[in-house]
Amino acid sequence: MNTGKYVFAQVIEFLPRYEFDKLVKKYNGDFHVRDLSCYNLLLHLIFGQLTACNSLRDICLCLKAHQKMLYHLGFRQTVNESSLSRANERRDYRIYEELGYILIGIVRPMYAKEPVPGVCLPNWEIFAIDSTTISCSIKLMTWAFGKYERGAVKMHTMLDLRGSIPTFIHITHGKWHDSNILDVMDITPWAIYVMDKAYVDFEALYNINGHHAYWITRAKDNMRCEIVETSYNIDQGTGLRGDHMIRLTGYKPSKYYPKPFRMVKYYDSESGEELTFITNQTDISALDVANLYRDRWNIEIFFKWIKQNLTIKSLWGHSENAVKTHLWVAICSYLIVARIKATYNCPYSVTEVATLLSVSALEKTNLRDLLEQPVDDLLDQNQNVNELSLF
Repeated sequence: MNTGKYVFAQVIEFLPRYEFDKLVKKYNGDFHVRDLSCYNLLLHLIFGQLTACNSLRDICLCLKAHQKMLYHLGFRQTVNESSLSRANERRDYRIYEELGYILIGIVRPMYAKEPVPGVCLPNWEIFAIDSTTISCSIKLMTWAFGKYERGAVKMHTMLDLRGSIPTFIHITHGKWHDSNILDVMDITPWAIYVMDKAYVDFEALYNINGHHAYWITRAKDNMRCEIVETSYNIDQGTGLRGDHMIRLTGYKPSKYYPKPFRMVKYYDSESGEELTFITNQTDISALDVANLYRDRWNIEIFFKWIKQNLTIKSLWGHSENAVKTHLWVAICSYLIVARIKATYNCPYSVTEVATLLSVSALEKTNLRDLLEQPVDDLLDQNQNVNELSLF
């Protein structure tokens, strides 16, 4: 008895098919293609991501085992791993990159009203910037230079802290310095960018200031400066130890960043460490500066979720094009899960939504019924799980 569509077929309905077809035409992705179109390749890779397949061979094995239901899952037909590998190496990764940005444009507004923990800044756009490194074989991937003669791929990410939605991603080899991302990303006026001390490049930070945007980071130990003004209106019970306006005194830094900016000192009672933050934002409290830097940890949680729940540790190709295709499809899969969660106002965490989709992908169950469960029922379940939540 037919009880409805398969869960995977309902998931791919959240893909913007019309926009994707325009991208395929833009980059001539289906030129001289017979069996495996760009859309069919995308479905293979998303199926592998959502069902945690470790290789292209595993994807083909699973689909061949369910040959009779391929049409109802949305596949035109399946192919062997050799054809899938060749397509992954040759199809222009920009098709899937631009699809990712289209999904970002769809998903970000769904989480625009999400609060940023620890601060009350409802009208500010707040972004965290960081990168994650994926180790690989330098012999198989000669373009992916890493440290100590090893291979590595870096995924530089800018994350919207309202909903933990990635807004900008740049994939490079492992030797590409983190602070270079500040030179290639677009700056949104009046937004706040939070980053760690690896991004302390005063020339790039001054460029952010010139675009009427704000930055928050940690000061390096060797930063030379002088105090211009001191604020004595601080509550040491909150952990604050100082709030100053400073000016750089080093020869080159003072030329790269000639204007004064703010320095906030904060004592972390958990680690027993005194942290020094620097920022050009003077309209918010010193405690908000410290709390915003703490919220930067959300991007580390995002990287942890991506590595644990999607398949990026074992890459599905060796060329630069194949790696970028793989990583962008992984991001697209994450965004689809986030879109499904927001569409159904699902009480589950994004990790739980991804788990449900994974174990139910080949079942005929209504997606709304699968994901919608009263919050009271969830609270009644005694789950002693210390899990960090993205949403």
